[in-house]
Amino acid sequence: MNTTTTTLEIGRAGWFSGRSPMDWAFALLIVLGAGYAFQRYGVAMDGYEKAILVGSVPSLIALGWFWAPLRGLSLGVGAATLAAIALYLRQSDGFGADLAAADQVFLLKYLLSSQSAILWMSTLFFMSTLFYWIGFFSGRGNDAVGLRLGSGLAWAAVFMALTGTMVRWFESHQIGPDIGHIPVSNLYEVFVLFCWMTALFYLYYEAQFKARALGGFVMLVVSAAVGFLLWYAVAREAHEIQPLVPALQSWWMKLHVPANFVGYGTFALSAMVALAYLLKAATPRSLWIGLVAVPGAVFVAVALAWLVAGEGAGNAAALAKAMRMVGGTTVFFALMIALRERINPRSPSLELMDDVMYKAIAVGFAFFTIATVLGAFWAAEAWGGYWSWDPKETWALIVWLNYAAWLHMRLMKGLRGVPAAWWSLVGLVVTTFAFLGVNMFLSGLHSYGEL
Repeated sequence: MNTTTTTLEIGRAGWFSGRSPMDWAFALLIVLGAGYAFQRYGVAMDGYEKAILVGSVPSLIALGWFWAPLRGLSLGVGAATLAAIALYLRQSDGFGADLAAADQVFLLKYLLSSQSAILWMSTLFFMSTLFYWIGFFSGRGNDAVGLRLGSGLAWAAVFMALTGTMVRWFESHQIGPDIGHIPVSNLYEVFVLFCWMTALFYLYYEAQFKARALGGFVMLVVSAAVGFLLWYAVAREAHEIQPLVPALQSWWMKLHVPANFVGYGTFALSAMVALAYLLKAATPRSLWIGLVAVPGAVFVAVALAWLVAGEGAGNAAALAKAMRMVGGTTVFFALMIALRERINPRSPSLELMDDVMYKAIAVGFAFFTIATVLGAFWAAEAWGGYWSWDPKETWALIVWLNYAAWLHMRLMKGLRGVPAAWWSLVGLVVTTFAFLGVNMFLSGLHSYGEL
């Protein structure tokens, strides 16, 4: 009698056992870098900052192992930041860095000071948007030269944004021990955060789905944010580093704000993908109706906010700014609708765009939920209560409920296609009001970045 023996292999290779020598070399460099930072700057850190430094080591290693391009980005940003610090300290008088070197030392003045790096970020994002659209209309598919250049420029912009952020953090500590803080404390700083985070999430989805054709759409919202950033820096001199107000002098800020902007960035990304989806799937009639209905609803909401806030001169100016934003957005969408016949043949498949939209919202919702919980703990520490129905808190809750409902309808009711895309696009309007509109029209405990 023939006997057949079947061997059942139970389990699979562990996560660590499959690591390559390059993986371990990257991990070693991160550990050495963190050790150097602890040895060099540990005396100036409090307990929370030391805990964040230690926690960042496994986090960076895990991210680098999860997605290889993050290895070069993190190591490059670290090297550029240390180079900038060394250039500042070379001008030191023995008591700290000489920040005047930012206008005197060539590499600082034109590349590595926080202001120079952020200006490079702005230029590179604008160029990335331009090349993405040139490549998009060239009709040569995912490997079009313009699309590859757009992607490369987006990576360069993220690199300069992160370098500028890290150097700005160092610069703030050189002004005074009570002034140094992580640069996520005002509208200028968080717009930099929004730009690089939105772009980085897009670049991940671009690599995963091989869909560079979406870059032009997503980079439009990043370029709009860069435009606002530059205007705000000039109009409010917001690029100047300022001391933190007492309520912001908390380690909760280091966690709450970045988590919040993962949500804002991915929600914006999903909305721009939704725009590409609608141009391809919605009827021309519904697009033109939406073009009228959505700005009209925004106008009514802004007018009501203006009336609630009071008809003062400041609020009238805010209303005028909001109407210019609505007008510019309307013109932009009208242009996109007019060009849809040229755009649609080159955009990705509806199934791919639907998947990207869903995954971006799912990631954003998870982080926005974490940020909301962290914000409640921060509020309890700063103001003595977890929730006070402050306008910012109320609108954050509206944003959360909006995307919670979107995910519920998708997972429980199978929401797909055009309705889901419209909902995602309108969600960007809601999110934008929570982000900017509250600062423009509604005062409250969170009024740290007035327009």
